[in-house]
Amino acid sequence: MYKNIVFHWTGGNYAPCSLDFNAYHFLVDKEGNVSSGKYTPEDNLNCGDGKYARHCGGGNTGRIGIAICCMKDKNTPPLQKQVEAMCKQAARLCYLYNINPNQCITHAEFGLAYPNTSSKGKQDINILPYANKYGEKTCGDYLRNKTQVYYDRIKRGYYG
Repeated sequence: MYKNIVFHWTGGNYAPCSLDFNAYHFLVDKEGNVSSGKYTPEDNLNCGDGKYARHCGGGNTGRIGIAICCMKDKNTPPLQKQVEAMCKQAARLCYLYNINPNQCITHAEFGLAYPNTSSKGKQDINILPYANKYGEKTCGDYLRNKTQVYYDRIKRGYYG
């Protein structure tokens, strides 16, 4: 059973690198194109075999990781096109795997909720400059709301 979807940024440039493909199930580049990682969401249902996407230190089991490729430095902030594509992908996954969009969280929120994991202190995603959104909860709420909008469209048959 899936617990939720975790939103990330890679901490790199606007294109995925080989490490990113191992860490996340889905990656969003500068143009908003979504690529699949090496592992499927199903691989994270049971992480005991060691073959899974390691996107959320201390909490990978049952969690799907989507990352926007950005935040190498202040010159590579998250772009609106990337965030929109990430939230659309999250909505598709919520629909496919019967996950409530309110269960989507940022890696930063996961680290706050589980301080005894290696995710403690993670900052992704705590800043969305194009939308003037700052802070873990503010950014998390913004991403959940966007995901909910796309999810509702899918349920109504407007977006496939």
